[in-house]
Amino acid sequence: MNSVSRHDHKASLSALMLGALGVVYGDIGTSPLYALRECFLATHHALAVEEANVLGVLSVIFWVLILVISVEYVAFILRADNRGEGGILALMALVVGRTRKESVSKPLFIFLGLVGAALLFADAMITPAISVLSAVEGLEVETALFKPFVVPIAVTILVALYLSQRYGTARIGAVFGPVMTLWFTTLGIVGIAQILQEPQVLRALNPAYAVSFFMENHWVAFKVMGSVFLVVTGGEALYADMGHFGRRPIQYAWFGLALPGLALNYFGQGALLLRSPEVLDSLFYQTVPAWGLLPMVALATAATVIASQAVISGAFSVANQGIQLGFVPRLTIMQTSAKSIGQIYVPAVNWVFMFGTLGLVISFGESGRLAAAYGVAVSTTMLATTLFLFFVARRVWKWSVPASILIAIPFLCIDLTFFTSNLLKIPAGGWLPVVFAVLIFVAMDTWKRGRDLLQTKLAEEHFAVELFLASIAGGGPTRVGGTAVFLTADAGGVPRSLLHNLKHNKVLHETVVLLTVETERIPFVAASERMEFETLGMGLHRMRLEYGFLERPDVPAALEAVDPAVFKYDLMDTTFFLGRETIIVGAGESRLSRWRRRLFAVMARNALSAAGFFRLPVNRVVEVGYQIEL
Repeated sequence: MNSVSRHDHKASLSALMLGALGVVYGDIGTSPLYALRECFLATHHALAVEEANVLGVLSVIFWVLILVISVEYVAFILRADNRGEGGILALMALVVGRTRKESVSKPLFIFLGLVGAALLFADAMITPAISVLSAVEGLEVETALFKPFVVPIAVTILVALYLSQRYGTARIGAVFGPVMTLWFTTLGIVGIAQILQEPQVLRALNPAYAVSFFMENHWVAFKVMGSVFLVVTGGEALYADMGHFGRRPIQYAWFGLALPGLALNYFGQGALLLRSPEVLDSLFYQTVPAWGLLPMVALATAATVIASQAVISGAFSVANQGIQLGFVPRLTIMQTSAKSIGQIYVPAVNWVFMFGTLGLVISFGESGRLAAAYGVAVSTTMLATTLFLFFVARRVWKWSVPASILIAIPFLCIDLTFFTSNLLKIPAGGWLPVVFAVLIFVAMDTWKRGRDLLQTKLAEEHFAVELFLASIAGGGPTRVGGTAVFLTADAGGVPRSLLHNLKHNKVLHETVVLLTVETERIPFVAASERMEFETLGMGLHRMRLEYGFLERPDVPAALEAVDPAVFKYDLMDTTFFLGRETIIVGAGESRLSRWRRRLFAVMARNALSAAGFFRLPVNRVVEVGYQIEL
């Protein structure tokens, strides 16, 4: 590598590290605002603020950051990429893709993936609420006069954040990295200033203090783990955003700045607690000198907005993956950047999250109360990720069973501890994300099962292409000029829309393309492998398109890519025919319960038309409607 290319490589790596700091570490980076405080203040346990407990909790926090984030996620989970992409659905697709079709474990993997995705949606609603509230509450430290305005200010910030989503994050994203770099640097400086006044706090680096904490506190220590978990919320983002930045920039950003900044700040807060236990209620802001309070509030607010943006963008990405994989109905997806495919806006998801987040802020009113609702969703998702890690080690990395167990068991023990400890929060507010996640899961599972049932029903009425060609061979229907493209999910048969059009209009276009679009369980499909085109005879052609679950299908662009010697595409001479099924819920027996069939019918009725989803020109589309009883 010459000096110029080496310089460009370093510049590119630095830019990606900066971007990773702004997007990947936004959530985990704002945890110091409330995490250590909640370890002592949480309502479901009582922990005295005394030296042994402070050092014990700090030791647990530090080693959790090392074991869960540094080792499990940064060292291992980031290696479990699906062609460079991460996230719970990408991980599910990776494992399912390596599983035999008839395997009994396949439904379990899909179940885990759907549960993880549903819980990520729940987390995406809570994170902005608790993050922004905890930042704005710093104003109360300046003067109690600000207290009545904390919720209105938080609501105003969140409304502005959600309303700005339609414009994308390309413009403001450029400042994310520098702001979070300043944030982590400030966290470290503030922490060092406190540590210098109470250097004995560094004794907590010794894991013996963590062990002693559990030995002395038993049940209370177990309950405290639900609050300790707050320091690693956002860890899932390391994996979910891997496709945007790559493994190395995320790893370098973690060890180079994020981890040192977080660790130093937690130890700084612990040092202050050792000297002044009475400041617990506003612990984070009490570590800041009086002259720096308002600037810190402003910086913390900016950091929490960035953290919220990262979570919201992640939810949009998960929704997009869910649509492509067939777990979510077609929704309107708007591209907000001409350069980055990951910059998307999903209006339906945005509005649901906005009203849900505002409802949380207004009903809970304080970040401390919201902390009880936080953690249940993320801990369950991280548990599912660890379970997937075992199967990735076995089926993707080809490790032996003992080696796979050896790597998975320690992480599984930690995640199970977090999961069960967070379950204790359910009566105090943890039920909220669980209920939300259950509703999302039922909707996704119903859509998937309903689609399978619908495809089975359509397959029963399969009309083979060979029979169709034979039926029009001699003295067949009148042929009219132009090209007709019929979209169909049945790659081997004649679509209903063609048969209905022929039945009612008595004509058939000179050129007919039977087009099937499929989504593979990989993020992207190479252009050379995207298309199959077959000439069937008598003006009929079969075309099959494959897309990855992170790609948005573009049918007109694919038709233009066909070799003109085989098929000449002219948009102004082409009509796209779509089947529009109206689901009728029958009273007969079915493998899907009646109420779920009704739910599927409602979802199908409100799903985005295939015309918009496949980017078809609306003035060239004809929809052929028909009823199907399920």
